[in-house]
Amino acid sequence: MKALILVGGFGTRLRPLTLSVPKPLVDFANKPMILHQIEALKAIGVTEVVLAINYQPEVMLNFLKEFEKKLGIKITCSQETEPLGTAGPIALARDKLIDGSGEPFFVLNSDVISEYPLKEMVNFHKGHGGEASIMVTKVDEPSKYGVVVMEETTGKVEKFVEKPQIFVGNKINAGIYLLNPSVLNRIELRPTSIEKEVFPKIAAENKLYAMVLPGFWMDIGQPKDYITGLRMYLKSLRKKSSTKLSTGSHFVGNVLVDESAVIGYGCLIGPDVAIGPGCIIESGVRLSRCTIMRGVRIKKYTCVSNSIIGWHSTVGKWARLENMTILGEDVHLGDEVYSNGGVVLPHKEIKSSILKPEIVM
Repeated sequence: MKALILVGGFGTRLRPLTLSVPKPLVDFANKPMILHQIEALKAIGVTEVVLAINYQPEVMLNFLKEFEKKLGIKITCSQETEPLGTAGPIALARDKLIDGSGEPFFVLNSDVISEYPLKEMVNFHKGHGGEASIMVTKVDEPSKYGVVVMEETTGKVEKFVEKPQIFVGNKINAGIYLLNPSVLNRIELRPTSIEKEVFPKIAAENKLYAMVLPGFWMDIGQPKDYITGLRMYLKSLRKKSSTKLSTGSHFVGNVLVDESAVIGYGCLIGPDVAIGPGCIIESGVRLSRCTIMRGVRIKKYTCVSNSIIGWHSTVGKWARLENMTILGEDVHLGDEVYSNGGVVLPHKEIKSSILKPEIVM
């Protein structure tokens, strides 16, 4: 089987992290976002992953070469010269996706994190005999999304309703699809939307089915949702009683620490924290609901909550970072600095406090 991952955009919502690497290579739970998907695809027998990219393809491919070897899966690139929406890239990659086997292929949005129940999706797809399957997830506020109206028993999709003001259902498109090769004949090579143009036509012919995604789901394309997604991901590791989670008196709730990280005396870490490779957390540090990326040093008695600290940054002693503070790569925050929602671009030194949410250029 093959899969296409829609990498697309410039990752503007995750700046300043995406000023250093393309969005799919931003770490999530100590590994690049896209790797979570590639590993899940490999696990169910996908042999080739095509990345639909329009931004920095060489950076992506150079980076993924080592994982290609490690995972034993072919990773290739289909490059857009202009943004083609969510369906155009599928038409562009046509030759890479068709291999004459007639097997369906996966399409995934690169921002989506979940438990990736792909094997169940293959069984569901074979069972209904339609042309396309989409994964849907339940949400509390359907009026903020495009809602998928479907038959509960069979999963057959009846229609799509964009941001409904009256309740028509609570299931939304989760950005994971399984499509027969015949779907390629429905997509023109132009900027086009799979959700608004392609799927409604397949649904009108009674050939589109939706499977309700078990477990958690999050689009982690912006900082607030990234932190929520981390909480859900770590909770799901806990449910699987994963040995990856840290234990001991330092830790509260679900915490993921790379084995090469060093944690000092008297720290309190958690809940919902990921600490990457090579990090040094000095003594007396308090961390909660945050991601500390590779090579970061956090000095004594500092407190970090609801924040993302980018690669190779340093946070001084007695500092306090909260309210969705984001430090880009190689940012150095002085001692006793307070940041209330500061977003700091890469390679900067910050010596004075950031008292209200703002971007520091």
